[in-house]
Amino acid sequence: MGVVQEAFDWLTTGANWSGEDGAAHRLGEHLYVSGAALVVAAAIALPAALYLGHIGRGGALAVNLTNVGRAVPVFAVLALFMMTPLRDSGFLPTVIALVLFAVPPLLTNAYVGMREVDRAVVEAARGMGMSGAQLFVRVELPLAYPMIMTGLRSAAVQVVATATIAAMVGLGGLGRIITAGFNTYDTAQVFAGAVLVASLALAVEGALVGLDRLLSPARRRKAV
Repeated sequence: MGVVQEAFDWLTTGANWSGEDGAAHRLGEHLYVSGAALVVAAAIALPAALYLGHIGRGGALAVNLTNVGRAVPVFAVLALFMMTPLRDSGFLPTVIALVLFAVPPLLTNAYVGMREVDRAVVEAARGMGMSGAQLFVRVELPLAYPMIMTGLRSAAVQVVATATIAAMVGLGGLGRIITAGFNTYDTAQVFAGAVLVASLALAVEGALVGLDRLLSPARRRKAV
């Protein structure tokens, strides 16, 4: 319990939250990098997955190609970028590496969600005279929504947890608290940094669960 108490003391000490090296600043950096990576990954993966799932062609190939990226460690990708001119671009290498990491779960879940829509429902909607766009918006997308949100939550939590690697190449984020603790042999600081990362991941998961319930098509139908 000694380390836990020391970590708690570290987290409740105001000096550790102020300044450019403080936890508040590092938290802001972490949120910026994670948020940027998730937005870019979603902008790339979701339209492609939804379109391929709607037309029913090429999706399996796209999923397999993106899943190949999972076999490559994110740190290896980041280290490779740091050997290029991108190393002078601030957080850009980290964002790119995290985008490559976030695309597979987003694309896979959205595509699978679209393809698992009951074909009988789809054919019934066509029989009612719905156009392709109406079918997509009013039938396929609402039914695929749970899988899409599952992929979004999974990608968000993974990105938040993995963004700590930015510290390994001297960039910011909560990982800097952990690496600084290692450098000074301060176990309490390492523990505190890990608690902050875990807490942020849980907070993001909770926020997305709340957003899921708020935007759920099933909830809106009940309200109507």
